Amino acid sequence: MKLLITGGAGFIGSAVIRHIIANTQASVVNIDKLTYAGNLESLADVAGSPRYAFEQVDICDRAELERVFSEHQPDSVMHLAAESHVDRSIDNPSAFIETNIVGTYTLLETARAYWKGLAARPRERFRFHHISTDEVYGDLGDGGGLFSERSPYAPSSPYSASKASSDHLVRAWQRTYGLPTVITNCSNNYGPYHYPEKLIPLMILNALSGKPLPVYGKGEQIRDWLYVEDHARALYKVVTEGQVDETYNIGGHNEKTNLEVVQTLCELLQELAPASLSYSRLITFVADRPGHDQRYAIDASKIERELGWSPQETFETGIRKTVTWYLNNLEWCQRLQQRNSQQLHERLGISA
Repeated sequence: MKLLITGGAGFIGSAVIRHIIANTQASVVNIDKLTYAGNLESLADVAGSPRYAFEQVDICDRAELERVFSEHQPDSVMHLAAESHVDRSIDNPSAFIETNIVGTYTLLETARAYWKGLAARPRERFRFHHISTDEVYGDLGDGGGLFSERSPYAPSSPYSASKASSDHLVRAWQRTYGLPTVITNCSNNYGPYHYPEKLIPLMILNALSGKPLPVYGKGEQIRDWLYVEDHARALYKVVTEGQVDETYNIGGHNEKTNLEVVQTLCELLQELAPASLSYSRLITFVADRPGHDQRYAIDASKIERELGWSPQETFETGIRKTVTWYLNNLEWCQRLQQRNSQQLHERLGISA
């Protein structure tokens, strides 16, 4: 099997590729534009594999996509390429509309034309797997309940609205054109190789540098945390075993407030990299993000029941692995910070 993976130099995409090359016989063609968050160093362990190929391509470029499909002849597509940072979407929604909506449309049309030209057997096996987010469902608020595959869409930010739009396009291409699609919506990912604008790596690196640990509002927002390698296993399960025109929600069963996450990181860092003064003294409460959702939580029973997947990591085991990885890979982080110093030192998402 040969998989075409968009956004493979990103956080989740690189985890998927590392998992596939290390644990399966499948081949991978990685398409990535290499924006500020794309990092080929995250794929250093697999770059020399004869089953791995890289193409620097923008998914909005139809001609280049057609070339890649023609040259590499993939058996299925895993679409992860996206602008993904909520704060950035508040300040600059146009990039999210272009990549997440127009890019998905362009990829769908290219894949559809390619799929129609396949012989009967490979055409039947072909899948277009679209990877999305639980943020399309909006805010669970302070009440109970979990997001299921039947939850209505109610996105709150430009980012989540663009992802909801791309989900709708994928479903429409299945219903209208018969393109064999499958969608997954995941909860918050964390783990190694995470770009340091996101909560967990930002807090780790700020703490080690003695910088403030900015927590939005009172830090009471609740997220369901999913270790990225668990997510990678789930995504490969879905593209190889998932049913056409189905959606699978993927979650880690780890609901934590943002403040709990930051406090846990401070405690782990104090254990693994002791400081003379407690890291928790660096916690600083700052103005909240406009339209900040209060709670996300995933019901992952469908993928567990139908495909036999379940997370292997608890939050406690996964967060320890994550902190340990960052402590052992500070040079990776420093190179990324130096390359993107401006993006990583400005507060985003406060305009409204």
